[in-house]
Amino acid sequence: MELANIEQLIEKYENAETSLQEEQVLATYFQQDNTPAHLLEYKAMFGYFNESKAERFTKTIPLKTKKSYWKWASVAAAAILLVSIYTVNTSDSISDQERKDAKLAYQETQKAFQLISQNLNKGESVAIAGLQEFQKTQNKVFKNN
Repeated sequence: MELANIEQLIEKYENAETSLQEEQVLATYFQQDNTPAHLLEYKAMFGYFNESKAERFTKTIPLKTKKSYWKWASVAAAAILLVSIYTVNTSDSISDQERKDAKLAYQETQKAFQLISQNLNKGESVAIAGLQEFQKTQNKVFKNN
């Protein structure tokens, strides 16, 4: 095929106006060995296209199957059931002495919190008194009424 016709086809190819038959003509032309020097870049491009058409993926793709989690869910449910039965049985077996000890500890904790609250209230009243004294002094310095 003459060079002018190939150059016209290349121009159409670059403008995305070629048909499949015209692209096939270009591909067969660039498979020849006597390609002009100014068209060598197109020879490499069409050579790459031919090589990529021949490539095939030969590895097998493993398909993921759905795994059944019902077995593990039933094991977890059984474990939760056993733990809840155990805790209910152990909570019922608290003796009267343990209950008295717990009540006494609660009362002692209440006393400690009451003492802390009283001390905090004392500190608050002292801080407020100090602020009032500061306010009086500030009024004297700045002569505010």
